Amino acid sequence: MYGGVGGGFNAPSTTSGRRKNPEDDEDEEEEETGDGRVLEAWERAYADDRSWEALQEDESGLLRPIDTKNLVHSQYRRRLLLRSAAAAARIQKGLIRYLYIVIDLSRAASEMDYRPSRMAVVAKCAEAFIREFFDQNPLSHVGLVTIKDGISHRLTDIGGSPESQITALMGKLECSGDSSLQNALELVCGYLNQIPSYGHKEVLILYSALNTCDPSDVMETIAKCKKSKVRCSVIGLAAEIFICKHLCEETGGSYTVALDEPHFKELLLEHAPPPPAIAEYAAANLVKMGFPQRGAEDLISICSCHKKVKSGAEGYICPRCKVNVCELPTECRTCGLTLVSSPHLARSYHHLFPVTPFDEVTFKMGQKGGQNCYGCQQSLINSGMLNHITAQICNLFS
Repeated sequence: MYGGVGGGFNAPSTTSGRRKNPEDDEDEEEEETGDGRVLEAWERAYADDRSWEALQEDESGLLRPIDTKNLVHSQYRRRLLLRSAAAAARIQKGLIRYLYIVIDLSRAASEMDYRPSRMAVVAKCAEAFIREFFDQNPLSHVGLVTIKDGISHRLTDIGGSPESQITALMGKLECSGDSSLQNALELVCGYLNQIPSYGHKEVLILYSALNTCDPSDVMETIAKCKKSKVRCSVIGLAAEIFICKHLCEETGGSYTVALDEPHFKELLLEHAPPPPAIAEYAAANLVKMGFPQRGAEDLISICSCHKKVKSGAEGYICPRCKVNVCELPTECRTCGLTLVSSPHLARSYHHLFPVTPFDEVTFKMGQKGGQNCYGCQQSLINSGMLNHITAQICNLFS
């Protein structure tokens, strides 16, 4: 069993050092559970909705509410700058990604340090990530794997439909047993070895436990993943673990530990854009693709995806073997041709040629030039916004 916690602390007791008065006694009676047990401080925090997290200290030492609007805007700008910096360096990226998301559903996922539990937070953020992933990578594929009772299960086949992945995930949210990192790696490595050579093989592990119960030497499995050119990344929800860090270092992935739910979601969404390709893994390949069209309305056929009778207008016709498929992008199950549409191909290229980021400026009263937003024509003076951004080429306000 491997485990290694970078650090930890015990929450201080809230019962000592308090002045008690009748009002406090009434509050404590209200905070007792049905069996007479007094709620701990970390439990009462959820009832108070963590109100102290909405405060921050300013330059003078006073506590003021956090401006969430500016905070979200600054995070958005930081992600744009990181993407533009990567694009300026002319880094090769993998546009056709085959990603398995491994979700830890051991008993550690039922811990309530995330509200209402780690499992619920992971499921909600995973849903947002899957939608964002397919928006950023329309030609890529995703599969789901869960870890429970020391065994890994493939929840869904790797595919290009976000709705089917989300539906399967929400129907299997149960926590039990221990976690086994080795079993999960063995499972996904076996499936990723079957994908074409032009695909970039990735594994994203959302790990809640502080240990791993493995049947044999996990180091051999890590070496097998490295040999198979599988990039493994881990996002921890508890604390830093040595074996997870070693896995990411060996396979070229990233290892991060979330502090809270917003931080976890931010770390998760950073994996949506395609990462830079590893030098020894990046091989130039020509991929043959087909651009299917809608069939005629009076054409009746059986779709190759679900084996159901559908009309031609409800699907797409493969240009090579003429079978019906329900959605794009996908791979024809009859002839193996990759089927996409031209918008999918165009949306994949924006990672290689991104739009130059806008410069943030401060609009001054009486300043010459346009006083309305170029996009929505909203007044920049009466909108209540102080900071605006302008394009570097035409210097138009937006």
